[in-house]
Amino acid sequence: MRDRLVHLHRIRSLDPDDDHLTIYQTMLRYEFPWDMKLGLNLAFNRSFSIPEIAAVHTATGELTERTQQRIDDTGLLMYELVLNGFEQPRGRDALRRINQIHRSHRISNDHYRYVLACLIVIPTRWLERYGWRRPCCHERRATWRFYLELGRRMGITDIPDSYQAVEAWFDEYDRAQLRPNDDAAAIERATRMLMLKRLPAALAPVGNALVSAIYDPALRTATQVANPPWPARVGLHLALRARAHTQRWLGRPPAVPLFADGIKTKTYPHGYDISQLGPSPPAAADDTPAQRR
Repeated sequence: MRDRLVHLHRIRSLDPDDDHLTIYQTMLRYEFPWDMKLGLNLAFNRSFSIPEIAAVHTATGELTERTQQRIDDTGLLMYELVLNGFEQPRGRDALRRINQIHRSHRISNDHYRYVLACLIVIPTRWLERYGWRRPCCHERRATWRFYLELGRRMGITDIPDSYQAVEAWFDEYDRAQLRPNDDAAAIERATRMLMLKRLPAALAPVGNALVSAIYDPALRTATQVANPPWPARVGLHLALRARAHTQRWLGRPPAVPLFADGIKTKTYPHGYDISQLGPSPPAAADDTPAQRR
């Protein structure tokens, strides 16, 4: 158990404001690699389901017609930021590309804040429920601090001033804005197919029920997904809790951190150019923050 907590002890010795990048990298690469990746995927799913945001994505066809590439591009840009921060060349390139992509769309400041809030809150809540341990206060603050810095560099304003404030804002905005809509349903159907392909063959007969059980009721309502049978919900919950318990008492920190040999995706098995990720923006676009309404 002492070995299991080695990274937590190090995290608690750091300053979550000054060392937020190191703490967030440790969470992703050592402490919760599988959970953080899943939590970030659920966060993007949530943000894509707000009616106005969903409408942008279905209009471009990026998430309904080029689903695998769009998800891979989004993940690569996010992981490049986490692995390299905002000052290293690859991190700067990723941020520049993110701003280029978003400049071609008219997106409100509230919608940008909602996406940031999803990335902060959804993975943290997943860890609180299914992580091998609950995230500590340093990790919550470092997560907020990392995305605060990202938001500032994207020109997003009025970001709540703590993790707790972001969480409260997210819940209020989510209740008011996350409504059933056909665009979100279309995106969910496309992304669901990718999730089903990743399941072991033995789980294929119950795959749809398990995917639906991962969503919370609000997301199922917004994406027009029927509630899964209660055995699927209960079975998934118990399996994830058993996994967390086993990891806590029998697991060890990974000897090799996540992405030690680079970020591999189905779309780019032989590598990628950061400047080419995502849809092509208009020729006049540059790396300045997107125009806010």
